[in-house]
Amino acid sequence: MIAKIAIALSMTLSAGYAGPVTLPVAAQADLVLPGTGGVKYYEKTGDPVRLAAYGLGTKRTYLRATTGNAFAWEKTLSEESVSPGNRLTAGVPGSYRSGYDSLIVTDRTTGASTRIRTVKKPLTASYASWSRDGKRVALTVEQKVGGKWQVLGFTVVDVAAKTARTVRVAGLSRNAGFWWSPDGNLVSMYGTGLRAYRASDGAVMRTYAGVGLPTGPEDPFSPSGKRLTTWCPSRFKEQLCLVDPVSGKIAQRVNVRPEALFGWWDESHVIAVMAHGAAYRLTVLDLSGKATRVLADVPRTAWASDLWLSFIRVS
Repeated sequence: MIAKIAIALSMTLSAGYAGPVTLPVAAQADLVLPGTGGVKYYEKTGDPVRLAAYGLGTKRTYLRATTGNAFAWEKTLSEESVSPGNRLTAGVPGSYRSGYDSLIVTDRTTGASTRIRTVKKPLTASYASWSRDGKRVALTVEQKVGGKWQVLGFTVVDVAAKTARTVRVAGLSRNAGFWWSPDGNLVSMYGTGLRAYRASDGAVMRTYAGVGLPTGPEDPFSPSGKRLTTWCPSRFKEQLCLVDPVSGKIAQRVNVRPEALFGWWDESHVIAVMAHGAAYRLTVLDLSGKATRVLADVPRTAWASDLWLSFIRVS
């Protein structure tokens, strides 16, 4: 799976969450990210998102404390996703237990964790995506075939019921991945576009033909759900496209060339990694492609180590 898309940790709404959540943010904080070789994240009061977790591929995952700026290395996990109420986490262990992969859901207010079996070895279920109502987590199911990973379908975990259901989907691209749509379907790449599947049984709900592939690894839908980011099809010179999910058509093309996108900053800005000299910058871009804020300078070595960042929405 493409490295930057494979680390799928989604920016979604929390369990039982019905509106914006206010989390304490310092007036201005330069957050040093351990293990990254000196990356600093520049945070300010009023930011609409909060850096909640980050990592270097599946080798190291760091989780931010519920309050304050400390990040802790989650040594037993290959990834971890925070529900944006900042209450729950969904973590994928780095190894099987009793021949099964699993998802560990932790209530951060009590510290109580539940291990939920997902798929049986040699399958894996990872790249956690929280549904926008915070009740379910979707995982992408893979198996190594001929020495290469092949996506076979998805697993949906019901957090309250502590159950997991796996659905195999025919005809998937080898490096497909699944994200929740705002209306509760699961979206994946399909050909040169996207396809939405029903979460209960994998039935095809809609195909967005020729609109480009999802940007990943964070939620490609805007906070309102009225726009969806894709990498423009090759017929366009622009790289970033904005799709109208209602019409299924490309509504806007942005003449900008990010290395990666990490979701939406707010309804009119995205979070992008841009080349900057011999290194990179994590930047807020408006929908004309103009940089409006620098969030972090990223050394080339950190980016080469498959750096990913995951955010939760606070306003």
